[in-house]
Amino acid sequence: ALTVRFITRRFIGDYDPTLEMIYRHVAVIDGEMVHFEILDTAGQEEDSLQIEEKIKWGDGFAVVYSVTDRCSFDEVMRLCFLINHLHASPKRSAAEQPPVVIVGNKKDLQFDRMVSTEDGENLSKALKIPFYEIS
Repeated sequence: ALTVRFITRRFIGDYDPTLEMIYRHVAVIDGEMVHFEILDTAGQEEDSLQIEEKIKWGDGFAVVYSVTDRCSFDEVMRLCFLINHLHASPKRSAAEQPPVVIVGNKKDLQFDRMVSTEDGENLSKALKIPFYEIS
């Protein structure tokens, strides 16, 4: 839903959250035309080689978890370390690492919340990665 909202500027409430998709999109950012290829993995990978291949494919990452699902939050640190490890090389400085953000989704579902904003902020500070909560 997050990816579809970014591309179409509309919220689609009815979609299959287990379906992996590649979206292509063109946007003007800071006066420059940017071509996006967005892989929405839907978090369904069971094989670590699959995850690694997808991480190697990417040039930037939004690691998204649901504030209503503690297990999805618990995966964030592992995925961020894996991104860092797979994109680290002696030729690449820290400034050349791909951009990564942590995104807590479903912020509007306060009564179902299992992960506090403070939990997300603390993880963000520990990993030195920007953090946003959205709905």
